[in-house]
Parts: sequence; structure tokens; C-alpha cells
Amino acid sequence: MGNMSIRPLDGIRILDFTHVLAGPFATRLLADMGADVIKVNSRTRVAGNAPAGPYYPIWNRNKRALALDMTTDEARQVAGELARKADIVIDNFSMGVLDRWQIGYDDISPSNPNVIYVQMSGMGAGGPWSDFVTYAPTIHALAGITYTTGVPGRRDIGIGFSYNDHQAGLHAAIAVLAAIEARNQTGKGQRIDISQFEIGVGFLGPSLLDYEVNGRSAQPMANDLPHDQQAPHGCYRCSGPDTGDTLDERWIAIACLNDQQWKSLVDAMNNPTWALEADLATGAGRYSQRRELDERISEWTRTKDAQELMKSLQRQGVPAGVVQTGIDLVESDPQLKASRFIRPIDGDPPHPAFSWADRLPIYFQKTPCEEYESARRLGEDNESILQDWLGMSASEVSEGEEAGYFT
Repeated sequence: MGNMSIRPLDGIRILDFTHVLAGPFATRLLADMGADVIKVNSRTRVAGNAPAGPYYPIWNRNKRALALDMTTDEARQVAGELARKADIVIDNFSMGVLDRWQIGYDDISPSNPNVIYVQMSGMGAGGPWSDFVTYAPTIHALAGITYTTGVPGRRDIGIGFSYNDHQAGLHAAIAVLAAIEARNQTGKGQRIDISQFEIGVGFLGPSLLDYEVNGRSAQPMANDLPHDQQAPHGCYRCSGPDTGDTLDERWIAIACLNDQQWKSLVDAMNNPTWALEADLATGAGRYSQRRELDERISEWTRTKDAQELMKSLQRQGVPAGVVQTGIDLVESDPQLKASRFIRPIDGDPPHPAFSWADRLPIYFQKTPCEEYESARRLGEDNESILQDWLGMSASEVSEGEEAGYFT
């Protein structure tokens, strides 16, 4: 890494065995904040980690890359030595992988009592499903997220996005920071077990309470709020080319959560007669006619430019937002442009398509996190890592690479 200003986690050493999204997202957050994150990978195990694919360059910036073939005793021995130097060891394998490699918490903590181990498996330790292999779609389904975010009459839609993986990464990063604070107070590290499944279930907390207290089972609600009767509350088609390509369609989200916002929307529509009916003056009345209301509003928005309509409604106090595409966010969003949220990334990325990045959306006044370097290629930092952490000479590293341990 190049010269960097002081960042919040400077000096924290993290040995990162994570893969795909949830774990690498957690360690990317920590790396952005200054931790020395050592990304362990190998040529024999690249699923979800291949530098040429999208996941690796996106989730592994600001980390150093170490190649260890963990099928060899020599590589496992080096991994154990690194773990004894680490502040944090983190993985999102199925349960027990680090233990089988003899570099788990029980193996390392006697000689490194300060070490913090984070295991963020799909189901967590213990329980009849602890050995399940999981990815976001299976977690979403098991946790109830797929069902409750669908539309009535369908059970095959869900959110179509790795929402729970990102949330698991956030939980893991918070757990690391909390464990560091606990270590500052107690002088000791600890083992942390994170169940990505339980994280997903936790997001359904209000629905679980509703069932427990009121006996109501959560149902797919589409754009309706699950626990509040508010209308209008949805997405509405705006003007735009009718090419049949959904990328060309323009939509706007409008959410009126009180009578004043509804009145402002009516004013914006130039007070049409249908909107002035007495039974639409209350939230309950609007909710009871929400489908008819959606049709009426859609007729109005269908003639409007989405961007101009959003600005006009916001000026009049109506919560509204254009349904933006990725192209909108990267190329034309003025808010993101003003904050330089999307910016060029330093270094030579493993794939030329990933020459820019989204910044850490946390702004530190005294310890800014403004350094963003591209993900490193497999084993690119073998020498610097093994010299910095273990004091190995360049010739020793070279011998290990030639022997196939560091590949």
C-alpha cells in the first residue's frame, strides 16, 4: 500500500479467510478504515474469489493479497504463525474449517490471548442446521425475507439482491469494533459466532411480534407498508420512450405518510375533483381505496418527466424519488457527484472494468478515510506480508512460492 494518512483502525492486523460477499464486505469496511487486512486466497480455491470476476475486485480493495495453498502442511503452518500475530482472524466458511486446519481459536489463543476470532457462518454454531451451506437466496428464503418482500399470490420473487449478505457484513464489522473495545478494557480477545440466518430473521422483528401478540401472520405486501395503513405509497410510471425495454422506463416512488403530505400532492396535481372527495381526506380512507388511488396517480405521472416531477414534489413537501438505475447513479446523480461517492480507484485493478469504486459512506473529520486502492492480484503481496508479519526473507518467500506453498 502507498503512504496513507492516519485512519481510525491503523495498526489493527486482520487475517481474512472470507470469500464471496458477506465476509469480504465486512473486511472491506475495516480495510477502508485503515486496518491491515491480509486477504488469504489460493489458486486451488477461487470460487467467489476469482480476480477476473466481479466479486473479488469490488469487495477486496484496500487489502493485501496473500496466496496460501491450505492443502499443504507448510501453508497451514505459516497461516498459524500469521494468526499468532493477528488482532483479528475472520472467516465465513462452514463450521469447523479453521479448526480442521489447526488454526482455530482453541489452537491459537493460548499463545495469542489477545486474538479475536469471528466465525460468520450461515447458521451459526450448534443447532440441527449448523452444517448447511448457504448463500443469500437460501438465507432470504429460510429467514422469511423472500416471502414477506414478494407480491401477493407469488412466492418466487423475493428481493433479488444479496441484502442479507451486506447486513451480515455490517454486523461482523460492528462485532469486530466491539470486541476491540472489550479487549481494550479486559486485555483479552474472544471468539465471536455470527449466524447470518438469525440476522435475516431479526429483520422480521415487527412481523414476529405481530404474530405473537395479535396472531396475524405476515403476508407479501408488495409496495404497501406491512404495519401501517398509508396511501398513496408506491411506484408510478412516468413519461419516457416506450421501447419495450425496461431500462428505458422511468418511474417515481411517492409516499404520503400523513394528511399534509397528501394535501401537498393534491395541490401539485392542481386539485383534481376526484382527489378532493371527503373520504380521501383521511389516511384510513385513502388506504381503503389505495388501488384506485394508484391508478389515478399513475394517469397523472405518466405524462411527467420523472426527474422534474421529483424536484417539484420535493419542493412542495411530498416525499418522492426517481427509481434510478445503475447508470443514473454513476453518471448523473448530482448528490453522489457532489460528495464524490463514485471515484477513480488507485492502482492496477485485476480487471480493467473496476477502475472506479464507491467510497466508504462514513466521513471522519479528524481521521479521514480517503485512500482507495484496487484489489490486489492473487499472491501479489506475498513478500511484503510475510516480511512484515513474520520477518521472512525474500529468499524464503521465493522458495515457498517455488515449492507451491504460497500459490
